[in-house]
Amino acid sequence: MLRPSPGLNAYLYMAPVDMRKSIDGLAALVEQEMALSPFDAALFVFCNRARDKIKLLCWERNGFIVWYKRLEKQRFKWPRHAEGQRGISGRELNWLLDGIDIWDNKPHKTLHFSSVR
Repeated sequence: MLRPSPGLNAYLYMAPVDMRKSIDGLAALVEQEMALSPFDAALFVFCNRARDKIKLLCWERNGFIVWYKRLEKQRFKWPRHAEGQRGISGRELNWLLDGIDIWDNKPHKTLHFSSVR
């Protein structure tokens, strides 16, 4: 499981992103919309309009890595009407991925399933 170090820089792309975008499309957003380098030692975080999917992009030595998380019932706590970017710490990113509202500090409910159907 992805566990960014607390000292790692992470940047939220605030506008909703089409989750069909892959590495090239996300890297282009980082360069063109966020005015940052996708090759920096940082994680770039993207969320869809429904706020139930997140993608993270990072560069590691010789290639890009993309992580993808889909929530089954709840939504990520994401600023609704913000644009541009917002820097957060690795610790805050871990909280966000764990379902904690980093603005209100409330976690998602834990879900238990016995089957995917």
